Amino acid sequence: MKFTVLTLFPEMMKTIFNESIIGRAVKNGILKINVVNIRDYTTDKHRRVDDSPYGGGFGMVMSCQPIVDCYRDVTQGRNVKTLYMSPQGRVFDENAAVELSKEDEIVILCGHYEGVDERALEILNVEEYSVGNYVLTGGELPAAIIVDAVGRLVDGVLPDPSCYEDESIFSGLLEYPQYTRPEEYEGKRVPEILLSGHHANIQKWKKEQSIERTKQKRPDLFEKWLETNEK
Repeated sequence: MKFTVLTLFPEMMKTIFNESIIGRAVKNGILKINVVNIRDYTTDKHRRVDDSPYGGGFGMVMSCQPIVDCYRDVTQGRNVKTLYMSPQGRVFDENAAVELSKEDEIVILCGHYEGVDERALEILNVEEYSVGNYVLTGGELPAAIIVDAVGRLVDGVLPDPSCYEDESIFSGLLEYPQYTRPEEYEGKRVPEILLSGHHANIQKWKKEQSIERTKQKRPDLFEKWLETNEK
């Protein structure tokens, strides 16, 4: 799968994508992540990529020309799923990540300053996504979230589908509590069931814990889970 991130801060993105599981997937050729500097495409002699907004207002707006030229160079006329990170977009969740993981290629535009000239968004035919009801200084961190959440679902990035299928949110429930050595730490012991070696009982315990945790910590998720599972 290929991701292309269009940004004004490429070094920031490269640092994130070179590390951990995503970084290994890139080195192994499972994922391809291309980070492109929008500023390289400006025709302004001072390398400006923004201007003051029509109608007044605080701050600057990213201009059409460098964004559109950058996008056209990257896509070369191909019809590519293109995302724009915006608080006005669809809230990104696990369902969206699963949908996007089925794409062969995704382009992500990172806005900055007071946003992007609306005409550029129309020309690129973007789908807007938000990572939450809060405001950030730019689209780079949300873009990294998209790449990480979608990329880990691509075949071969994780050792086995069970690595994500049992995790919080994906199954509709929060994950059960996890423990490792030692068996006792400052008077707190690992639950005996996990030391029993009885696989069926352990799986039953994990499911019960997931249900109870979701009910207590995320009643909104629990209600959704009940709608499809308590029949």
